[in-house]
Amino acid sequence: QVQLVESGGGSVQAGGSLKLSCVASGRTFSMYAMAWFRQALGKEREFVVAISSSGSSTYYADSMKGRFTVSRDNAKNTVYLQMNSLKPEDTALYYCAARGGQFYTDYTMYNYWGQGTQVTVSS
Repeated sequence: QVQLVESGGGSVQAGGSLKLSCVASGRTFSMYAMAWFRQALGKEREFVVAISSSGSSTYYADSMKGRFTVSRDNAKNTVYLQMNSLKPEDTALYYCAARGGQFYTDYTMYNYWGQGTQVTVSS
């Protein structure tokens, strides 16, 4: 069982930056692939980025490439999402998710979810 807690969301102006964190409980964090998803009001949950259990492999949604950076610190049971050059369309509730084995872009493949952290970008 893994419990995930996100933090770091907030309100910023377009062009600004935020860094999200997701802390996982348990001793086996290093065995889990992690991902970030987001969901804007009235829209489907959207894949943002995923990172392998070791951190050696990442995969970004096209619209996030070059602006967002994912990293993880297995010693701290934490995965991060650095978001730069934020746009109003990045406004959403951001979730981290975990699964054993490899990562996927399909949110239905993830077993564990945090409660989400709100990111609001104003123009």
